[in-house]
Amino acid sequence: MCGIVGYISKSAADLKTPLDNALKALNKRGPDKQVSQILSPNVGFGHARLSIIDTTDHATQPMTDETGRYTIIFNGEIFNFNELRTRFLSDKKFHSSSDTEVLLYLYIRMGKDCLQHLNGFFALAIYDSVEGSVFIARDRMGIKPLHVYEDGEKIIFASELKAIFAFPIRKEIDFDSLALYLQLNYIPGTNSILKNITRLNPGWYLTIDKNGNQSRAQFYEVPFDDSKLVPETPDSYEVAKSKLVSLLDASVERRLVSDVPLGAFLSGGIDSSIVVSLAARHKPDLNTFSIGFKDEPFFDETYYANLVAKKFRTNHTVFSITTDDMYQHVFDILDYIDEPFADSSAIAVYILSMHTRKHVTVSLSGDGGDELFAGYNKHDAEMRARQNNFVNWAVKTGLPIWQMLPKSRNSKFTNIFRQLERYGIGLKLSPQERYWRWCAFVDQNDALRLLKNGSAVDKKNIDSRKEKVLRFVEGKNSVNDVLMADTQMVLPNDMLTKVDLMSMANSLEVRVPILDYTVVDFAFTIPTKFKIADGHTKKILKDAFRNVLPEELYTRPKRGFEVPLLNWFRTGLRSLIEDDLLNDNFIREQGIFDVAEINQLKQQLFSNSPGEVHARIWGLIVFQYWYKKYFV
Repeated sequence: MCGIVGYISKSAADLKTPLDNALKALNKRGPDKQVSQILSPNVGFGHARLSIIDTTDHATQPMTDETGRYTIIFNGEIFNFNELRTRFLSDKKFHSSSDTEVLLYLYIRMGKDCLQHLNGFFALAIYDSVEGSVFIARDRMGIKPLHVYEDGEKIIFASELKAIFAFPIRKEIDFDSLALYLQLNYIPGTNSILKNITRLNPGWYLTIDKNGNQSRAQFYEVPFDDSKLVPETPDSYEVAKSKLVSLLDASVERRLVSDVPLGAFLSGGIDSSIVVSLAARHKPDLNTFSIGFKDEPFFDETYYANLVAKKFRTNHTVFSITTDDMYQHVFDILDYIDEPFADSSAIAVYILSMHTRKHVTVSLSGDGGDELFAGYNKHDAEMRARQNNFVNWAVKTGLPIWQMLPKSRNSKFTNIFRQLERYGIGLKLSPQERYWRWCAFVDQNDALRLLKNGSAVDKKNIDSRKEKVLRFVEGKNSVNDVLMADTQMVLPNDMLTKVDLMSMANSLEVRVPILDYTVVDFAFTIPTKFKIADGHTKKILKDAFRNVLPEELYTRPKRGFEVPLLNWFRTGLRSLIEDDLLNDNFIREQGIFDVAEINQLKQQLFSNSPGEVHARIWGLIVFQYWYKKYFV
């Protein structure tokens, strides 16, 4: 796991100093060694290394082949590199035991077709000194990030925006991206918060020739076709369960290769418990890690994590923290974020990663199970919404009542009222509109009202960006379409971004076995009934391991942890809101947001019916903190 940065310039401008500064900005992604190299008057590569496989200097990057023609920088891990070395490169003499060298020679031999053989996660760049070209690629699911800047004179690519900011670039806010961010608290798709900077799509590659001309193409697409699903026969479900166990076991085993200490996150939920149960088969001395919440016993899941750890005899460590402990690291997180990203659960992931890094350098995680196998409440809600029954009619008819009642996540009844309103609104929308609305905190009109200059937003462009995801949502009896949309938007832009940012902020590599492409491919060949039925989510995933995991995991109530933002905003962070980031004078000087609309949100925040306004306020705080850091 590392950080990469590179540039291709039309002129022979001296960019060595910016390149070195970019590497310094990536030092947490790669604390072990940072190396920059000017490959030609127009091309420079930089690599910040977190040593995982072959920790010797033989695996240092940038790495050049024996002829001097090809040079690679690579962030990630190729888990099947030894198999590829034996199968395709048995005639080669290697100077390291690294996956990087295998990847380099595999590209030399196969070109772009080598991507089809890779099992792992990666962002990579390879320079061809003869052609003067650069080949860039990103892994199938978007586990590793890759950002690309271009301005007509130069192209810069990097693992994080902060590395690009080290170069002389134009920074101009993309208000269409901001409008989407104000709805979702993250930016979806290939666009970034800045014009001229895009993300390379998951499963795509980019070739840049010596003249700066670009060509992008897709090498992997999730195999979504509901007309070609496994037929529902009497034994098909049992066969599917067996295959899923086999695929997951192989995936976990692949991800245990490491030359540094390795462990696994263990929350006590189904997904992480499955990963741990499989990892313990192959690694008897497995280290596992959980966080417990001292002052939030309702959300504390360490009891279940301890059950799993005891059953599989792992070396288990619980980090017992308070909400004040999380509060103490809020500004560390805000300082690390280089693009607005306001999923508040990132705070807990940061704390877990920080403590875990004190024990290991690599950790397995259970991420991806919800998106592939229908684990969210919204998936169950969508199944119900597609039915024509009395309950839906009653909820929709009662919407005016739900809208009048107090709503908050802080008590049982106000949370029910919140959910009834959200469900009732969704029932009035088309499947596509409902999907987007249930992904967002507010609708588009509410978001746009926050912007002082609404004319700076191109609504047609926003609709076009949304359509790239919504085109998968067909509204049939299956919810595989919704899961497909999740893999395109929620997974890479929210969940995986969160894990990558917060783990890399602590120099920890996190591997996600459930997102092995063999598991992903399989998940989209099975019918919805295998995943969700009669209100039971992640059905096949749970059933496949029912005889393996502790029974208590199946009878426990589902409890997602809520970061206490509302309480923080009303206490310790109140001055940050009122006197600094959302202060009237600063808002006016900034000229982006409407003062009256911001004040309405602040009034709601401190009222008896805050609803989900705390999430919107957090989104604004994250943006404003970012803006002050990079624009003021």
